[in-house]
Amino acid sequence: MAQAKAPGEIEAQIARSRQRLAVTLDEIAVRVHPSTILGDVKDRVSDSVDRTVGQTCVRVNGLVDRARSQVVAPDGSPRTERIVPVAVVTVAVVGAVVVSRRKRR
Repeated sequence: MAQAKAPGEIEAQIARSRQRLAVTLDEIAVRVHPSTILGDVKDRVSDSVDRTVGQTCVRVNGLVDRARSQVVAPDGSPRTERIVPVAVVTVAVVGAVVVSRRKRR
């Protein structure tokens, strides 16, 4: 059979429960405070932006590496067999634009 508690023990238990409840309510108040919510949202947005920027940098670096590998050999020398045709096409296009503009005048 359960032993009856003394009034002092009951009062102490109630005081401890009130203290725990007060701490819990304070924690809840901090969590739902607008500045806390705003800070949490800012942190999430910042993390998302950082992650997106990081992923974009990785993709851009990959594209640059692939493009570089098309015109530079693994030993660092230029791949003239690929650069010369691109240069010829570029000069032809620029020449065509210049001739076209001169004809319009």
